[in-house]
Amino acid sequence: MTATEDMTIREIVANDFRTAEVFQRHGIDFCCKGNRSIEDACRSGGVNLERVLREVTEITATPGPSGPRFNSWDLGTLVTYIQVNHHEFVRRTIPVLLTHTQKVATVHGESHPEMREVARLFDLVAEEMTSHMAKEEHILFPYIVALEQASAAGHGAPPSPFGTVRNPIRMMEMEHESAGDSMARIRELTGGYAIPSGACTTYRVCLQELEAFERDLHEHVHLENNILFPRALRLESETW
Repeated sequence: MTATEDMTIREIVANDFRTAEVFQRHGIDFCCKGNRSIEDACRSGGVNLERVLREVTEITATPGPSGPRFNSWDLGTLVTYIQVNHHEFVRRTIPVLLTHTQKVATVHGESHPEMREVARLFDLVAEEMTSHMAKEEHILFPYIVALEQASAAGHGAPPSPFGTVRNPIRMMEMEHESAGDSMARIRELTGGYAIPSGACTTYRVCLQELEAFERDLHEHVHLENNILFPRALRLESETW
């Protein structure tokens, strides 16, 4: 694929997830703000457009290990993948990270006051993501699956308690952005999750866990914002 300046980040990463590495390297948000052209993203971020285009084209021209082709999956399969791989990861990780961030803030807060703010921010992320995933699993995702099934059977869109699916999708995207902004601030406070000299084992592990959490969040949000949600919106418009 030859990348052009008017292509959106969303379509590029949805087509080949390896390109996410390029955008991450240049500080370009490919998940929450993926519905922008490469030109817009580079201009607003002060990034060299030609360099980004060249790197995207190079990485897509290089054969890589075959990975999931999320764009080709039916929506029910994609929803299951998100829940099993990303929602469960968040649920497993949150209690551990809450413990570790609070412990590091208590023990090292005097010499590293930024970790107190990290603990506060992650507490907000944990609360928001727990509520967010419950709404997706109990309300939005079942409706998207029902929408796909109705379309396959040649029926109209099923009734919903929220009108158009655009309404809950808009709310989920706002919550994605909020959690993403909090994790970006945590990354900034920790200097890119840099481990300070003399850090104890818990401190080291905590920073590594936070980095893994943010990395998973980026892929998690990408699958929803850039693949699942746009396809659900198109499907609804076709069945109404």
